[in-house]
Amino acid sequence: MSGLASEPTTTDNQPAQDNDFRVAVKHVSKRYNIYDRPVDRLKEILLNNKKSYHREYWALKDVDVRFPPGITALIGPNGSGKSTLLQIIAGVLEPTQGELIRNGRITAILELGAGFQSDYSGRENVIMNGMILGIPKAEIESRVAEIAAFAELGDFFDQPIKTYSSGMVVRLAFAVAVSVEPDILLVDEALAVGDLAFQTKCKNHMAKLKAQGKTIIFVTHDLQAVREWCNYAILMNGGQVVMAGEVEPIVVEFEKIMANTSLVREKHFTPGESS
Repeated sequence: MSGLASEPTTTDNQPAQDNDFRVAVKHVSKRYNIYDRPVDRLKEILLNNKKSYHREYWALKDVDVRFPPGITALIGPNGSGKSTLLQIIAGVLEPTQGELIRNGRITAILELGAGFQSDYSGRENVIMNGMILGIPKAEIESRVAEIAAFAELGDFFDQPIKTYSSGMVVRLAFAVAVSVEPDILLVDEALAVGDLAFQTKCKNHMAKLKAQGKTIIFVTHDLQAVREWCNYAILMNGGQVVMAGEVEPIVVEFEKIMANTSLVREKHFTPGESS
């Protein structure tokens, strides 16, 4: 980690260890192999990868960071690797290199409508998503009324998701995510499409989770929300963490990068390696 960095500490001001965090990312990298033609992938397989026909794209490179209790803002220019890192933490993607430590129940709102079946009603999707998260059907059914009340969808709760507006989908997604009492909550810019009243409701609930010592990782471009909601921040650029620590210095650095786009690190394809 380069630039200004401030590693989290324990309550007695001692350097924190990996087991002190619900989420610890240890030297994680993520590579995608880029093929110009589908047949090139087949050639590599037939030649047992002795010759490379691909180029490599490193979405993340040696990311080593810990997420303390409370709300952490994960910020950076578009394409800096924020969403990729969040998907790896959520378990949607596997890292190419490195190790990830997760302790506790994790829920995520990664993109609009992710995990919902458009032909199913809101009620049916709530039950299905709860069971996917490992919650017994009886338990999730006992929480349906609470989820419906939080989402404020009215009669639409029993209508197919495909009839929902984007704001309604976010309402349901957030209501489901927080209803299962997560230890780790991941939010990837989804709240930006909600109305002001619902954003305030989400903010208040995240503040409640923060007071309980939960870990919330919040990807956003809303720097006012970062300043108001978050107690820790991480700045990414070019697939790497460049700053981590107190919110205000990191927000200021991000504002400098966005004011001078030459500071945005470009990521390029590199020649692939053969075995």
